[in-house]
Amino acid sequence: MAQGTIARLTDRGFGFITPEDGEKDLFFHSNELQGVEFNDLKEGDKVTYELGESPKGPNATSVARADADAAPAADAE
Repeated sequence: MAQGTIARLTDRGFGFITPEDGEKDLFFHSNELQGVEFNDLKEGDKVTYELGESPKGPNATSVARADADAAPAADAE
């Protein structure tokens, strides 16, 4: 499984992931989420995904939080 970071989220149920390998950002749709709700994601979250192919090009499938078993971090300020 590949890893990356949520780069952008939209209010229309999709977003973009920046892969760790520095490749071009990948589109993902909320239908591809595993174990997390779209509204629970934030830009900057680490995720794992499978690389898929759509008519419009590469995309991310089977998207899950990389730290799904970890407790949410508290803001320290």
